Amino acid sequence: MDATEILSPDAGGIGRAAEILRAGGLVSFPTETVYGLGADATNDRAVARIFEAKGRPHFNPLIIHLPSLEAVERYAVLEGDALRLADAFWPGPLTLVLPLREDAGLSPLVSAGLPTVAVRLPDHALARKLLAAAGRPIAAPSANPSGRISPSEAAHVTAGLDGKIEAVLDGGPCAVGLESTIIGVDPVPTLLRPGGLPVEAIEACLGMELPRMAGDAAINAPGQLASHYAPKATMRLNAERREGDERLLGFGPVEGAALNLSPSGDLVEAAANLFHHLHALDQAGDTPIAVSPIPEIGLGRAKGVSMIRYFVSVLTAIIVPVGWAQAADQNCHPSYANVCVPIASDVDCAGGSGNGPAYVVGPVKVVGPDVYRLDRDGDGIACEPKK
Repeated sequence: MDATEILSPDAGGIGRAAEILRAGGLVSFPTETVYGLGADATNDRAVARIFEAKGRPHFNPLIIHLPSLEAVERYAVLEGDALRLADAFWPGPLTLVLPLREDAGLSPLVSAGLPTVAVRLPDHALARKLLAAAGRPIAAPSANPSGRISPSEAAHVTAGLDGKIEAVLDGGPCAVGLESTIIGVDPVPTLLRPGGLPVEAIEACLGMELPRMAGDAAINAPGQLASHYAPKATMRLNAERREGDERLLGFGPVEGAALNLSPSGDLVEAAANLFHHLHALDQAGDTPIAVSPIPEIGLGRAKGVSMIRYFVSVLTAIIVPVGWAQAADQNCHPSYANVCVPIASDVDCAGGSGNGPAYVVGPVKVVGPDVYRLDRDGDGIACEPKK
């Protein structure tokens, strides 16, 4: 394939992007969260090309993007709590995992063969114009190689996918810079992935506390792989200060930060800056990164503040494993790359699910307060001394 075409955000660019999508090509386009990698969700070959371009595991479902509630009801069942959330938060950074209609006509690759489909209405004028012009449901995960940082600018897309996709519709930087919150609705509303819509807002709308998906559950929604947000460099979380040659990704009034998510401690500003700063640090080399503590509130729950919970927030420590094994000492963890964690004592990790994120089986040898690196090559060694 030739170099990826860069399209302007005008009628000509939108028309060209829609033409490519209808013909089975891949087009990256901006949303209010991150840039998506779009394909016609009814075209098996086009959807398969998403997996090929991203190098993405085939068991992880995709989100389809649609322009209206009427379009959603053509492909999925929208009722009850799901309809209440849709009325309150769409268009916006919320994805709902809904029952798939039998006559939806979507490629089974979109739903990974499940009887559900993840749906979103983006709150971005250019994206909505493209969706209307294409006249098709558009499957669109984030437009980055699988396991790498999600793109918040067109340049981030071409850095990872140039020559692998037909075009990028350049709409400038994304406003939120954080992927959508994903909620499952069957049998009850459940948080599957924190993101750009604060969980507290959803809970207030429903009048209930949302259950969280168990860490060892099978993957049934997009974005549940822990390495989805991983930079190349190892990262030390909740760092009060730099150590050695580390680069500090700061939050709040800290000294010596290479970059600061928000000097004033504003979580919304931090969310908007996160992927931009991770890309900048990633491109500057593989020297280890230390990340300042970030409070686990609102958007701060999306990818990583807690060392013993869920793969929380893009704002907190950015990368924490999706599900920590529920051992009594709470020290076991999955074998995903590029996450540094301090462990106080020797522990044994429990086995995990063959369908979802797998936990490493075997002992983790720890000496004192040293930082260890998670297994990145799948050889069964849970942790290795930091190199």
